[in-house]
Amino acid sequence: MNDAHLHLVVNHFPIIGVLLGFMVLVGGIVMKNKTIQNTAYFIFIIGALATVASMTTGEGAEEIVEEIPQIGHEIIHKHEEMAEKMALILYALGIVSVLGWFLNVKEHAKARWFSIMALLLSIAGVFLGKATGTSGGEIRHTEIRNAVNTTNGAALEGQEQDEHDE
Repeated sequence: MNDAHLHLVVNHFPIIGVLLGFMVLVGGIVMKNKTIQNTAYFIFIIGALATVASMTTGEGAEEIVEEIPQIGHEIIHKHEEMAEKMALILYALGIVSVLGWFLNVKEHAKARWFSIMALLLSIAGVFLGKATGTSGGEIRHTEIRNAVNTTNGAALEGQEQDEHDE
């Protein structure tokens, strides 16, 4: 198993984890249930740890993927930049989650503030997760690239066909 394969194995949990944790946290806040909130915190903490693994394997994956024809450095760089932003949010979310869990266990008055901070960070994480996952998928899946790239690709294919017909 090389770094690219390992990266593909671990990179999905931070994205799915932040979305799942967000939904669980909303349920815990709405139902005013600290056990459910603690479950969300646990998901966020695991997501932050998975982010470390994803970021660690990303560099090795980049080295492998850069060698594949028709994959530009620009699209990899876009994914890397987005992943770094998401990682910062998920690391912060992991720290807030550890503190929120601790304050919930101690039944501290400030616990509610940490659930709100976790909620806001998780919202940012969900949006960045979508962008990071999409930009990562675009590296090898040209069918999901934005309309401009798809249109240019179709135009190039048409141009190549015209040249071939001549």
